[in-house]
Amino acid sequence: MTDPMDHPVGLLLGAEQDWPTAFEALAARLGVLTAPDGTQHTLSTERMTIEPFNLRDRVRHELVIDRLAHWYYHPREWLKKAALMDDVYLLNSPFTFQSMEKHSAYCALMRLGMNVPETVLVPYKNPVDNARWAFTSAKYNRSFDLDEIADSLGYPLYMKPFDGGGWRGVSQVRDREDLHRAYDDSGEMLMHLQASVPDYEHFVRTLTIGPETMAMKFRPEEPMHERYAVVHDFLSDEVGREVLTVSQTVNAFFRWEFNSCEMLVKDGVVHPIDYANACPDVAVASLHYYFPWAMTALLRWTTFCTVTGRSPRPHIDTAPWFAVADDEVLDHQGRLAAYQTLADDHFEAERYRAFCDTTLRHVPEMVLEWVGSEDFRRMLTSTVQQTYPPQEWERFEAHFSGLIALWLSDEQVRLAS
Repeated sequence: MTDPMDHPVGLLLGAEQDWPTAFEALAARLGVLTAPDGTQHTLSTERMTIEPFNLRDRVRHELVIDRLAHWYYHPREWLKKAALMDDVYLLNSPFTFQSMEKHSAYCALMRLGMNVPETVLVPYKNPVDNARWAFTSAKYNRSFDLDEIADSLGYPLYMKPFDGGGWRGVSQVRDREDLHRAYDDSGEMLMHLQASVPDYEHFVRTLTIGPETMAMKFRPEEPMHERYAVVHDFLSDEVGREVLTVSQTVNAFFRWEFNSCEMLVKDGVVHPIDYANACPDVAVASLHYYFPWAMTALLRWTTFCTVTGRSPRPHIDTAPWFAVADDEVLDHQGRLAAYQTLADDHFEAERYRAFCDTTLRHVPEMVLEWVGSEDFRRMLTSTVQQTYPPQEWERFEAHFSGLIALWLSDEQVRLAS
């Protein structure tokens, strides 16, 4: 009998320690997997380093989970080389990182007929660092009335950088005084003005990994450890389906397979407001109850892509999506159904579910066992002690332990049903 085929997975990391530790532990527990064709496989992981690289050097990893290249250009160019020359599977395409600067994502979803709030891009407040600025500005920049633009959108509104970045530079603008203060403070950041959705009923943040999506009730006004509320079935069936479709449409359209989206729901209408996150939040100290789900989805999708030899498709193809958007016969619900079909086809959703039910059928029990183990407890303790001051360790460990205990109880019931 031949040895199992090993599939090396690279982790391109920044400062994170919690989820990589969890992912590595779970990958090591997978054992030998039997694929649908009867072949045997294992998964190995490696934390990658940053170093000079020859463009013709062969890459040893089959798949890379990147958490760094959205701001660090050296590994971003390595990812492009790995995709173009070595067919390495990348969960998020490095060729559409520019789209992850929010602006292109807004344009795409507007083009697809989603209910994105009205948005205006305004010029820089301060000159950019370029010797040609003065001439270009004097000759071609038209004066504009910031107050008039804000009045047309209506107060309150939001001013936020076109390229996002962990709520950096986001301001709620309640009146003209706020407007000018926020614009003056923007400096060399290029800003959007975006209409708000007053009195919304739900702020939803979804995390999507491959064809799996978790919709979570999000409370942005709370501290990070309290923002994800453990509330089930808070959306109606119809709204829940639309939230899922928006999330998976964004990912399939832009070739992102590990991304989070934010949407506001009011009167049954879903308003996407932020859906381009090159490094979505998967920290145990914020996701807590939902952390085991995220690790399960990431492990399953990574394994599916490598073991089945899924072909990387990093470049976007807008034609089928715009054909749906331009079909005058379809109403909004009809377009959503068509987008979901395109997303399911892109992510091979049916094949993926069959793979999880056979090759990976032991994974839910395996994750349950590990989350209840001392290994997980040590990881959680280490995370708390790295995140909070010593006087807060006991409180936060009890807080997260309680939420994880709730997940363990709920998961035991789910698996027994």
